[in-house]
Amino acid sequence: MNPSAAVVQDQFLKVLSREEAVARFRAALRLQPLGAETVGLDRLAGRTLAATLAAPVDAPPFDRSVVDGFAIRAADIAGASETGPVWLALNGETIACGTEPRLVVSAGHATPIATGGPIPRGADAVVMIEHTRFEADAGLAVTRPVGPGQNIAFAGSDIARGETLLRRGTVIGAREIGMLAAVGADNASVWRKPRVAVISTGDELVPPGTPLRPAAIYDSNGPIVAAALEENGCVAVRFGAIPDDAALLEATIREAHAACDAVILSGGTSKGAGDLTYRMVETLGEPGIVAHGVALKPGKPLCLAVCDGKPVVILPGFPTSAMFTFHDIVAPVLRILAGLAERPEVTVDARVPVRIPSDLGRTEFVMVALSRDPDGAVAFPIGKGSGAVTAFSQADGFLTIDALAEALPAGSAASVTLFAPHVAMPTLSIAGSHCVGLDAVISALADRGVTARSLALGSLGGLAALKRGECDIAPIHLLDPASGLYNTPFLSATMRLVPGWRRMQGLVHRPGDSRFAGATSPAEALAVALADSDCLMVNRNQGAGTRVLIDGLLGGQQPPGYWNQPRSHNAVVAAIAQERADWGIAIAPAAAALNLAFIPLAEEHYDFAVAREAQNPAVVLFEAAVGEAGDALRALGFTPATGN
Repeated sequence: MNPSAAVVQDQFLKVLSREEAVARFRAALRLQPLGAETVGLDRLAGRTLAATLAAPVDAPPFDRSVVDGFAIRAADIAGASETGPVWLALNGETIACGTEPRLVVSAGHATPIATGGPIPRGADAVVMIEHTRFEADAGLAVTRPVGPGQNIAFAGSDIARGETLLRRGTVIGAREIGMLAAVGADNASVWRKPRVAVISTGDELVPPGTPLRPAAIYDSNGPIVAAALEENGCVAVRFGAIPDDAALLEATIREAHAACDAVILSGGTSKGAGDLTYRMVETLGEPGIVAHGVALKPGKPLCLAVCDGKPVVILPGFPTSAMFTFHDIVAPVLRILAGLAERPEVTVDARVPVRIPSDLGRTEFVMVALSRDPDGAVAFPIGKGSGAVTAFSQADGFLTIDALAEALPAGSAASVTLFAPHVAMPTLSIAGSHCVGLDAVISALADRGVTARSLALGSLGGLAALKRGECDIAPIHLLDPASGLYNTPFLSATMRLVPGWRRMQGLVHRPGDSRFAGATSPAEALAVALADSDCLMVNRNQGAGTRVLIDGLLGGQQPPGYWNQPRSHNAVVAAIAQERADWGIAIAPAAAALNLAFIPLAEEHYDFAVAREAQNPAVVLFEAAVGEAGDALRALGFTPATGN
C-alpha cells in the first residue's frame, strides 16, 4: 500500500460525534450564497430574493371605491334614513374602472361609481347602491348614512412608493409574484440555485422502470435525494446509478465535481472490499474528507468532504439512513448556499391577542403574522382588505373561524396553518410606528442572522402590544403637550427607552400652489389651508404619532380631507404630489423624494420602547444596530439621537 493510501485508510470510519463532524464540515466551506442573477417574473416561483425591493409605485395608485355605488360627501347624508332619505343631484358622468373622473363632487351632488373606480375630487365616501334609489324627477335618494372614508381604499393604503415591498432572503411564491406584478416589476435579483450532482453507486442498482435482474434492487436513493434537493432550493443534476467500475466511477465523479457546485453520492461508504467511492473523493481536491463515520443511528457511515471549496457528500446506502443524514446535516448547508434559512419551520399553535370579528354563516380564513410572548406563539391578524397584496408578505399563515361563530375572542387559542414550510417566526418582533430608517436597521440585523418582523400598529398600538408582552420593541414618536417631551411620558414603569433618531416634521404642499405663496412659517401655511374650503388636507391614521401632532395643531377643527387617513408619510406626500390632496404633515425626506415644498414644523423623536427586563437577547443586538446605523440614517435625512 502506498503512503497516500495509508493516509486514506487511517481516516476511514474514524467515528466522530455529530457536533464535531458538522463543525469540521462547515469550517471547510464558505457558507454564503453562491451569487445573484436576474430572473423574469414568469420564472421567479421558488427563487430566493438576493436584494431588498422597494415599491416603485403606490398600490393602489389612487383612491378607489370598494363597492358599486355613488361617490358623495359624507356630511351631505349624515341624517339619511329609510323614512327620511336625503336627495342628491347626480353629476353627468359615471366612473368605471379605468375611467378618470372629470367632475368635482360638490355639496348636494353624487357621482355614480363602480367598484375599483377612482374617487373624484370633493368626495370623501361612497354609499352602496343598495342603500339608494333613483327617481327621474327627483334625483338620487340615499337611505343610509356613511362615515367619511367609508367604502374607500386610499391610495398607498396597501403600500406606498419607496416602502419596502419584499426583503432579501424572501422565498418567492405565488403571493410574492402577485405583489411584484401589482407594482409593475417584471424581474428580480435572486440567489443562484446550487447545481448539485446526484450519483448512486453499486453493481446491484438498476433504474426504476427497467426489469430487475437477479440480486439487483431499484435505485431509490437517487430519486429521493434529487427530490429533496429540489425541495431545498437546489437544482438536482441526475447522473443515475453507476456500477462499481473504478474507471467509470472516477470519470463520473470528476465530471460531476467539475460541472456542479456540490456532489452527493449514496452507497460506497462502509468498510468493505468493494467500496471505491470514498477513495476517489479524497483525490478531488483540498482539504478532502473531513469526517468519515458519525455517531448517528441511523447514519453512521456518512462521509463528509470539501474538495476545492465544493461540498462532496457520500450518504449511507440504506434510504432511511441516507435521508436522515441528508436532512439533518447536509440540507442546512445547501440551503445556505441557495440563500435560504437553514431549516424550514413547522406549523404552530398560537394565541390571538385581539378580538377578530367574523360574519355568521361563513367560514372565515384570517391571515396572521406570528410573534412570541413569554407563553408561546402569538398570531396577529393581518387586515388590509381584500384588495391588498402586501398582506401576504406580512402573513406567515392563516387561521380559520367557524361559520357558526360571530367572532374569535381575544386570548383565544388557534391553530395556524403556515403558507409554506420555509416560514419561520422572526428573532425579533417589532410593533408600532414605521419609518424607513427602521428598514435600514432591520437590514443590518439580517446581515447578522437576526430576522425581524415589523408590524405597523401605530405608536399607541405598539405600546399596548409591548405592555401585553406581544412584541420585543415598540417604535414610537409621541409628543406630550403638557410637558413638551417626546415618548418618555408614555412609558410605563416596566419599560425603558432606546434612543433612535430625529425626524423633521413639516407642512408639505406642491411648490406651484399659489395659495401658499409667501407662507414661510407653519402657522402662516396652516392659516392659508384652513381659510380655503377647497384646500384639501391629507391626514394620518389614528394611533400614529404624527396624528397626535396634527390634532394638536388643528385644535379640534376638521378641515376638508381630515378623514383621508393613510398609514405612512410616503402615502401623504404621494397624495399631495398627485393632486389628490393639497397639504399635509410629513417628514422632510418623504417630501424631498417627490420634490414637494416643505415648511419645517418640529423635530420629532423617533425612539424605541422596550421592556426593562427584556427576555429576548436579540434586543441587545437591535440596540447595537441602531447605534451603528449613523451613516445610513444620515443618508436618509435623519439625525442619530446618540451622535453615532
